[in-house]
Amino acid sequence: MKNKIKIKKIISQARIKRRIRDLSEQISKDYAGRELILVGILKGSFVFLSDLMRDLKVDHQVDFISVASYGSATKASGIVRMLKDLSINIQDKEVLIVEDVIDSGLTLSYIVKNLLTRQPKSLNMVALLDKKKKRKALIPLKYVGFEIPDEFVVGYGLDFNERFRNLPFIAKLEGRR
Repeated sequence: MKNKIKIKKIISQARIKRRIRDLSEQISKDYAGRELILVGILKGSFVFLSDLMRDLKVDHQVDFISVASYGSATKASGIVRMLKDLSINIQDKEVLIVEDVIDSGLTLSYIVKNLLTRQPKSLNMVALLDKKKKRKALIPLKYVGFEIPDEFVVGYGLDFNERFRNLPFIAKLEGRR
């Protein structure tokens, strides 16, 4: 008999909205008078990116990159494959990578190295969730929404086998195999 997947809310929708407003204010202040390119990492970051960009007070463009490192597993495989590349030229541009969750940092490290070869004027990162204790790669995050324990989380764009992205809050999964 299969275990029924249960979810347990760990970060409310209201807390997420408040934190994104704070992050947007800080990013807008830091990039005042400059145009910014937001690079969302698909699929998980799209909800976070859409809310973040609506609160920004600086001119910005949006593009996406898609990589695969999980497949249907809940643990990173360590192998990163590029699925979709940028369509905007980022050379000499201010770039902010928008990520949903960072755990080992291996995927983001791969993306950073790849984007740095394109010679952006600056390259910084914002993550909604940071699993700092799980870090294997040095990732200099400039902006962080929430630091969370090493638990597999869903909601607010994050999924488990393409499910639960629609939840307006962050939850941990319980009872999964």
